[in-house]
Amino acid sequence: MTRENWGSRFGFIMATAGFAVGMGNIWRFPYIVGENGGGAFLIVYLILTAIIGIPLLTAEISLGRKAQLTPLKGMKKLSGDSSIWNIIGWVEITATLLILGFYLMIMAWVTVYLKEYITGEAFAYNATNIQSHFVELQGNSSSILLYCLGIALLIAFVAARGLQGGVELVSKIFMPILLVMFILLAIGSNTLEGSEEGLKWYLSPDFSKINFQVVLAALGQIFFSIGIALTAGFVFGSYLDPKKSDIPGSVGIVVLFDTAIAILAGFVIFPALFAFDIEPNAGPGLLFVTMASLFKEVPFGMFFGGVFFFLVFIAGFTSIIGLIEAIISTIIDSMNISRIKAVIITVSITFLLTIPSVLGFGVWQDIQPLGFSFFGLFDFISGKILLPLGGILISVYVAYIWGFSNFMRETNEGAKYLKVTKLWGFLMKYVIPIIIFIILVQGLRGVTMD
Repeated sequence: MTRENWGSRFGFIMATAGFAVGMGNIWRFPYIVGENGGGAFLIVYLILTAIIGIPLLTAEISLGRKAQLTPLKGMKKLSGDSSIWNIIGWVEITATLLILGFYLMIMAWVTVYLKEYITGEAFAYNATNIQSHFVELQGNSSSILLYCLGIALLIAFVAARGLQGGVELVSKIFMPILLVMFILLAIGSNTLEGSEEGLKWYLSPDFSKINFQVVLAALGQIFFSIGIALTAGFVFGSYLDPKKSDIPGSVGIVVLFDTAIAILAGFVIFPALFAFDIEPNAGPGLLFVTMASLFKEVPFGMFFGGVFFFLVFIAGFTSIIGLIEAIISTIIDSMNISRIKAVIITVSITFLLTIPSVLGFGVWQDIQPLGFSFFGLFDFISGKILLPLGGILISVYVAYIWGFSNFMRETNEGAKYLKVTKLWGFLMKYVIPIIIFIILVQGLRGVTMD
């Protein structure tokens, strides 16, 4: 079976950025910032992105390029069939599947709002019932599941087209449009009366609010947003040319793009929040309630609302396609079956995993495993346990088992302007695993104590 490759470096960067830039930036980042102190969280997030996010994504993509296989078979090739380090592949696959278990549901929420702006229903809601509308939407399980099914079928259609004809093509078209649209929305949001207070809250850090919970939330957001230990980095790296591809430079562009969209989302959301007197710690519904309020006030709000939720849908779609592609490629490598069969298996599993998350806001809302909703449970296990664990394992494997000098030599093959230096060795050997381990333990202790 011939292995696919990227059509161009731009295609690889946009597809990787498309995977990274999604609900993690536009939906999750603002409400995590809102729950964790605004500017204080932002400072922690930027620092950890530089010292943890960039090196780890570089390492994961480099492992994929070295193996030229997906994580399960790739780690066996690199470390041996019975090596304990094969757990890296299993941790990544499990985290990816859990995230797919609620990502499709969020895509359905976005699709409902998109439909309401296209039909004009969105303007039937006023300031008093915009928030209750979102709660009612979450509880309408049968309708949300139908939307999930429709999106799953669309995903299957695109994924069946392969790497260049599906994932790469969609990402190259819509990622640049998304960036331009967010810049325009940020400008509009900051012209609202009262928006300056939101901007001040977002950019003025209160360092007294920085604690282990804030750092843990920032770390989880980095893994979720950039996509570290989520299989796709490894898989996308496996499609790169082993000699010619520039991994460090490409990762730098991807992380810059990803972080820019996340920060821009804050410039859109928080000025509007304060303008409409919405609490910044409003939780997962923050994006939907705030933007619905914003578009009722700005000129041509119906048009801009439709465009916004269409682009949010595209951002989420490119991300979920990246997650799905990672699982599809892993199944093809591991089971040696056709792409069509792998697509059917992966999309079916994704839909089945979505059902508990959707019902958890409806008829199963009283079922609270470990004190969480199903959505909360999937989010906690993936974002605060498996992704950080995957990060530690990647860092330790690269630094001590593969060997940092081997990693540096391999990764700099094809690199042009940005290269791995010996300073990265100190980060990979000591700083990254120690920071992640401490934060992981403290986070788990906090949950246990609660």
